This record gives sequence, C-alpha cells and structure tokens, in this order.
Amino acid sequence: MNADGAADLKDLVTTLSGIEAVVDLGALRAEVAGLEEEAGRPDLWDDPEHAQRVNSRLAYRQGDLRRITDLRQRLDDVAVLYELAEENAAEDARQEADVERARLREEISALEVRTLLSGEYDERDALMTIRSEAGGVDAADFAEMLMRMYLRWAERHGYPTEVYDTSYAEEAGIKSATFAVKAPFAYGTLSVEQGTHRLVRISPFDNQGRRQTSFAGVEVLPVTEQADHVEIPENDIRVDVFRSSGPGGQSVNTTDSAVRLTHLPTGIVVSCQNEKSQIQNRAAALRVLQSRLLERKRQEQQAELDALKGEGSSWGNQMRSYVLHPYQMVKDLRTDHEVGNPTAVLDGEIDGFLETAIRWRRQQDAAPAS
Repeated sequence: MNADGAADLKDLVTTLSGIEAVVDLGALRAEVAGLEEEAGRPDLWDDPEHAQRVNSRLAYRQGDLRRITDLRQRLDDVAVLYELAEENAAEDARQEADVERARLREEISALEVRTLLSGEYDERDALMTIRSEAGGVDAADFAEMLMRMYLRWAERHGYPTEVYDTSYAEEAGIKSATFAVKAPFAYGTLSVEQGTHRLVRISPFDNQGRRQTSFAGVEVLPVTEQADHVEIPENDIRVDVFRSSGPGGQSVNTTDSAVRLTHLPTGIVVSCQNEKSQIQNRAAALRVLQSRLLERKRQEQQAELDALKGEGSSWGNQMRSYVLHPYQMVKDLRTDHEVGNPTAVLDGEIDGFLETAIRWRRQQDAAPAS
C-alpha cells in the first residue's frame, strides 16, 4: 500500500473512532438490550401505537449497532488484506483492497453525517407538505414529481410513509399533499429539503413546446410527541367535514369522512382525507396541526435568538434547481452540489444532496456571527 493509501486508511480509522465516541457504543448496546426486553413483554400490544414505536426504534437502533460493528470489522479486514497483498506481491489482492477502501470511505462518510444531527427534534419522524407555487399546471405537476421523489427515497431506505391529505389540481398534478416519513432522524435528515424547488423544462402541457419555469414549496416539520405539550383548546379550532375526492373530482368516499381543522388564533388550516373514518381523519389532522404549531413556536424562539445575534435567516428560500432543458442537471443552490442525472434524482436518489446540505448547515451554525 502506498503512502496515500496508508494515510487514507488511518483517516478512516480515526473517523470511525470519532463516530463510535459520539454514538457511545456502550449506551447504544444498552438501549438495544432495553428495547429487546420491552419488545418481548407479553402485554406490549395492549397499546398498538406504542408497540409499533418500540419495534420501529428497536429495528433502527439494531441497524445502527450492526452498521458500526460491521464497518469496524471491515476496516480491520482491509488492513489485513493490504498486508497479505504486500507480503505476496499480489496485485489482484491490492486492487480488491483499494475497492473495499473506497466503499468504506463512502459508507463511513454517510454514517458520519448522522452524528451531525443533534438538534432538539432531529430524531423525530418527519411531516412533509409539498405545495405547487408559481407556474400553473407545470407547478402542480412538479409538486407531484417532488412528492414521488420523497416517497421513493423513503421506499429505497425501507422507511414507512403515511399520506394524510392530497389536494389534486384540475388538469394534472397536485395543489398540495401532506405525508409522514416514519423513521428515527427522518426530520433531521429531511429538514434540509425545506424551501422552494425550481423546475426548468419543455412543458408537456404547452402545445407550442415552449420552455417553462415552475416552482414548488417543501415544508418539513417534526412530528409531535406526547412530551411536547402542544395543547389546543377546543374553542380555538373550527372543524369542517366534507367528502374525500380523488383525481378529477372522482369520489373515493360516499360519506363526509374528510376533516378540515382551522386554528382560529393563527389561521393555520390543515385537512386529512386518507383515513377511512371521520374520527381517524380528525386525529391525523390534529397531529399535523400540533406539528405546525410546534414549528411556529420554534421559529419564534429562533427569531428571538437571531435578533439577539444580529443575524438574518441563515439560508435563502430557493434551494434547488432541476433543469431538464436545454441541459440535464440538478443543483443545490446552497452547497453547489450537482448531479447530471435528473431522472435518478426524481426517482429518489437524493442522499448526496441530503448529506452535503447537512454538512453545510452544520458549518453555517458553527460560523461566528459577523
């Protein structure tokens, strides 16, 4: 192994040791053991919602522990492989070790990003809302493309999702949609997606084949938990019920089961129509409303801190550009990370954007006030 390879391998060992220290392997093993014990209790499923949270958390934390221990073992193995390659002057073994070292760098780098998620709500599930903005029917179509992109990303990672509400546009696409991504650190990971996304393409809805620029907004909130104490007095909510409907106005429910909640003090409106009963839709809508009020409170506290520090918003609203014509490129306007394959990105391959944005955000947070 040459000097550069040795230095790289040493750097990987140091990085993984840092990750192990931040994660605290002893505490992680203890948490897994505790969750395994709780998951084995005979009365666990007396509370199905709690049982699902326990099992989800257990699977996720077992995966974390397995990933770290596997990486440590593979680092040890690749070091041995380099030694054998040098002793036997085996070029094929050295090449195999080089390939494995490159894989390890990529995987350790991705794991390192997780250690940067230390915000108050970063461990929570994510509640995402996509809205079409300027651009007419193209914007509605773009909003639906973004929704599919995030759902495909979650599917690729094995994360459960739940769609609470979809408002379809008349011609194509959606006006808005709200859905949850249910995985530990989903909020911390996806929160960097919040902002305005921009699409440039030849419009499939323009019979003259002209280029169209359209916009869609992404909102990302942490899902509330019982410990948040987001109390909403009944008198502060107006409840409206209506019939659920699908694309083109087609009825998907023959009863008034869809629910719209209006929070009178703030004017925040949320709706849910994807559950089977009015009670279920009301409960889901209330969870969305609680998340929005929790985020509103967080933003007010952040605004106070920013005012004390004399700072404005840490990053602009427009954050990513998807260009399909006259060239093919997706570019993050904050980090300058770009990919020349928009099809893959819109099919859910967004991990590179997420990782660079999380690192960029940490740098912004760590930067001294000017």
